[in-house]
Amino acid sequence: MNTQRFWQLIEAARNQAPDPNDAEEVARRATSLLATHPAEEIVAAQQVLWNLIADSYTNPLWAAAYVVNGGCSDDGFDYFRGWLIAQGREVFERVVADPDALIDMPVVRAAAADGIDLNCEETLTIAWNAHITATGKRLPDDAFTIRYPNLDPAWDFDFDDRDEMSRRLPRLAVLHLE
Repeated sequence: MNTQRFWQLIEAARNQAPDPNDAEEVARRATSLLATHPAEEIVAAQQVLWNLIADSYTNPLWAAAYVVNGGCSDDGFDYFRGWLIAQGREVFERVVADPDALIDMPVVRAAAADGIDLNCEETLTIAWNAHITATGKRLPDDAFTIRYPNLDPAWDFDFDDRDEMSRRLPRLAVLHLE
């Protein structure tokens, strides 16, 4: 499985979900769909997933997750990126390129109004669970590698600094920090 086929899997899961904004349901459906593939493709999907997690490992996105969720630990950032992947390729790529674009998503504005965190740990287990379903066995220990890029030192500041966050993520800050 390559990146394009992985995104097609996510899109198919979103199309099947009664509410495509329900990231956990999208992840469950993606797991079920992936479980119908050969084991080799499931293993390959695990690497694609972790490549996307690494590609989205940026300070600006972490800062946006911090604003949106009212804080964001290391694990919380992984789960936020799981939620972001479940939103589909177009949203993922747009938001990774411009994290302030999260404000354009109605689900983000609704979550802010309701005080709901945007995260989906289940996305991170799509291939793991699909492999168990398909083969009865865990993914091989060497199913993936992950190499996080270095974070941008220009974004090494206290994310609780409202003025700095407002300067760097002005659209999100209006919604979440005021």
